[in-house]
Amino acid sequence: MFGQVDLFIDYLAVERNSSPNTRLGYARDLSQFYAFLKSEPRCLGPGGEVDIERIDEPAVSGFIYALFRSNKKITIARKLSSIRSFFRFLVKKGLAKANPAECVSAPRVERFLPTVLTVEEAKSLIEAPGSALEGRDESPSILRDLAILEVLYSSGIRVSELTGLDAGSVDIEAGTIRVLGKGNKERIAYLGDHAKESLRLYMDRERPSGGGPLFIGGKGGQGGGNKQRRLTPRTVQRLVKKYTATSGINKTPTPHSLRHTFATHLLDAGVDLRSIQELLGHSKLSTTQRYTKVGVKAMMEAYDAAHPRARSKKQGESF
Repeated sequence: MFGQVDLFIDYLAVERNSSPNTRLGYARDLSQFYAFLKSEPRCLGPGGEVDIERIDEPAVSGFIYALFRSNKKITIARKLSSIRSFFRFLVKKGLAKANPAECVSAPRVERFLPTVLTVEEAKSLIEAPGSALEGRDESPSILRDLAILEVLYSSGIRVSELTGLDAGSVDIEAGTIRVLGKGNKERIAYLGDHAKESLRLYMDRERPSGGGPLFIGGKGGQGGGNKQRRLTPRTVQRLVKKYTATSGINKTPTPHSLRHTFATHLLDAGVDLRSIQELLGHSKLSTTQRYTKVGVKAMMEAYDAAHPRARSKKQGESF
């Protein structure tokens, strides 16, 4: 089976132009599925290897059932989707007769509105590193952290896009950054005055001159030696959590929350969805339309709080 998985991953890279992270996700899901099948005698051929033609619907259902013990529904649904895509590829290439995952039901995934900050909450979070500076925190990462938060909120880019930025991707004077998004698609994102100033301070005072990663951590990392290490998305997640705690916000935002907040604030200010779609780098408008739900929710909350006839008498109707 591993040979077919390798062919599928190559197909994703060459024909679908999928990102490395997407390919890695498929590979992990299919490796876990393979490990499960190794314990299913009916799926094994001569020599004890998994035989693609022996994988049936009950085998896929058994794998999905086993996942419920320690996985969230959204994770299970993604793994089932990976298996379906894998077998669709095999059927298309004539390497399998049928797709045993096609009729397996995915768990119903609850849809939650993303965490979105108000303008004041976003301001408090982004200015938290500045408060640390005023408090004489001598950590050399303060200006870097401030620049990261400003860029995330100002441009709306994904955290993976932020950590993938190189110094040469930024034109501070023009207020633009070249971003390599999903599917290796390049686009231009924009920076406001606060983000430009924060980046300028970081690059002038903290970051060594020259090329390489824009946002760096300690020495070592990939390649070892004295190379400056590119920050990981996990590091950015930790710093958002850190400054959320010091800002007094009663929410749990993530780096992706700043992307949602960016889009929601533009929507609330009257920017049309097509423009927001371009700024976010979405290939489909339907993906961008998720942000309208946040705007509608905020409007309904404002309506309920303000209109004298919005709520019933049991909830405190005034007349």
